[in-house]
Amino acid sequence: MRGLKSLGVVVAVLEAVIGVPAASAQADYPSRPVRLIVGFPPGSSADIAARVVGNRMTQVLGQQVVVESKPGAASSIAAAEVARAEKDGYTLFMLSAANVINEQTNPNLAFNIAKDFAPIALVNTTAIILAVNPSLGLNSVKDLIALAKSKPGELNYASTGVGTVPHLSGELLAARADVKIQHVPYKGSPEAATDLLAGRVSMMFSPASAVIAQGKEGKLKLLATATGTRLGVLPDLPTMVEAGVADFETSIWFGLVAPAGTPRPIVDKLAKAVNEATAAPEVAKAWEPQGILPLKGGPDDLAKYIASETRRWGEAAAAAGMKK
Repeated sequence: MRGLKSLGVVVAVLEAVIGVPAASAQADYPSRPVRLIVGFPPGSSADIAARVVGNRMTQVLGQQVVVESKPGAASSIAAAEVARAEKDGYTLFMLSAANVINEQTNPNLAFNIAKDFAPIALVNTTAIILAVNPSLGLNSVKDLIALAKSKPGELNYASTGVGTVPHLSGELLAARADVKIQHVPYKGSPEAATDLLAGRVSMMFSPASAVIAQGKEGKLKLLATATGTRLGVLPDLPTMVEAGVADFETSIWFGLVAPAGTPRPIVDKLAKAVNEATAAPEVAKAWEPQGILPLKGGPDDLAKYIASETRRWGEAAAAAGMKK
């Protein structure tokens, strides 16, 4: 009996000793730079969101937040890498609507959003704008639909990858307007916008940040925003519904996540930093001209948002015949 008591004491001491470093690491977090992985290329709406909020988080946390772009497979490659990373809060991922959509359409993903990620905080939402090359001579969505009907299957539209919001926005237009248009996927919005400017593709449902400047300069013709209301930066641009396409509303959103199992104190510290960052006046000032609006919410809010978006895009994917 005395031996068992001694063993119990030893176990208790070991547990206490082992627990101290972990608790200390959480209390001292972050003690080195934090990596924020983005699944789209530099200059994309995801990259812009990450760099703006990351710069502000650096000030709040006292350690540098380093943004790394790892594009490919509509950001699924980057997501899979982060899902396998250490659960210590030093590798984060900018989750987007594209990841939720891909989970609904791709049966071969190397991760599961609900099981492999710990939600941290909502970041922002980015408007989607329907833009066309000026050479088409179009002035409205009705003009575009009429052209598509007269040339079934001849018009092509760019997207930021298979299973992304721009892709499904094109599919939604085809379904709502009863037209045939061809999808051309790219790794991200910068490459897609470049080919749209060059006339290699006819149209694109683009993240606002990729086309607003070109639209104002007359290099692209902006026909409508897919948001539910008009954009403050483009007050004269109608919504898709106002332009005559019923029940049409899409946008891109981003949220910060960590590998599942990341200690809750670290998650909460990161959530606080994100919300302080997105509430900063300079962040809103940087985002507003690009059609980006900050969102607010912690781990539970992001979890609910992901669940809601999973249902919404699952229905959209099913309607487009893309459900896995």
